[in-house]
Amino acid sequence: MPRPRSTQISIEDTPYYHCCSRTVRCAHLTGVDDITGKSYEHRRGWIEEQIFNLAEMFAIDVVAYAVMSNHLHIVLHIDIELANNWTDREVVEHWHQVFKGTEITQIFAKGEIVESFEINALKHSIAQYRSRLSDISWFMRCLNEPIARKANIEDNCTGHFWEGRFKSQALLDEAAVLACMAYVELNPIRAKMAKTIADSDHTSLQLRVKAALKGKQPTKLLPFIGNEQLNQAKGINFSLKDYLELVDETGRIIRDDKRGAISENAAKILTQLNISADNWIKITRDFGKIFHGPVGTLQELTRYCKHLEKRRRHFSQCCKYLEAS
Repeated sequence: MPRPRSTQISIEDTPYYHCCSRTVRCAHLTGVDDITGKSYEHRRGWIEEQIFNLAEMFAIDVVAYAVMSNHLHIVLHIDIELANNWTDREVVEHWHQVFKGTEITQIFAKGEIVESFEINALKHSIAQYRSRLSDISWFMRCLNEPIARKANIEDNCTGHFWEGRFKSQALLDEAAVLACMAYVELNPIRAKMAKTIADSDHTSLQLRVKAALKGKQPTKLLPFIGNEQLNQAKGINFSLKDYLELVDETGRIIRDDKRGAISENAAKILTQLNISADNWIKITRDFGKIFHGPVGTLQELTRYCKHLEKRRRHFSQCCKYLEAS
């Protein structure tokens, strides 16, 4: 039985979550139908536009994503501090960019007088909206539902477009976040849709590479702040240069099937993450097969399970890949 989303999210342990949605009935999300020759490539634009629009509306940052032919991956960062710091009016304004709200919140948003007997209802709505605007379930709902409706109209059909609810997993430490990012962003290379990370269209990785060539970072993605000259506290505490070098080399290994053939410099970068080269290659190839729940070291998993009152089950088997051998 699928677990309620509330039993999978633990903000006190991590703000990072990997989400994945797949289509049903062999439906094409993007790509070209081999039988009919019909192209669905334009849908990649729908998805990317919706992802970045929602990131502006929600207190959630986009860390990594990849849009594939029948599924999409996205790594999200919940900015609970941002949501809590929004004023009541800002909360309502953000919510109204996605939903109509209630008659009372519409009156409040216009700056009109809210009757005293309606104040409690208004406060309840604002508290509810504030919570939802930092909730990955609501983010994914607002991402998937419009895409499904547009795709069904275009395909002249009805019914489910997505394969049940989206899957999500907590990323409990820096190594888990970076390994999952690499796995997500190398999807086109593993699928032989691209030869290099720069050719990996419709991925966050391509955006980072293009911006890095100009000495910048994409404004639409959560930035890397480790060893970077950025005057901000929020971001991935790792060097962007090291990450791009590591992912580029990993992509070449995966593409050329040179198992474990990682350079000395890349191995030094992995030492920072306490992951062996062999484990890193295995993770970036088979992350989805290895991990079916939260990802992290045994210590982080134990803490996470304690907070959510779960048993560790097979987690200790999985976490060994995130530790150097």
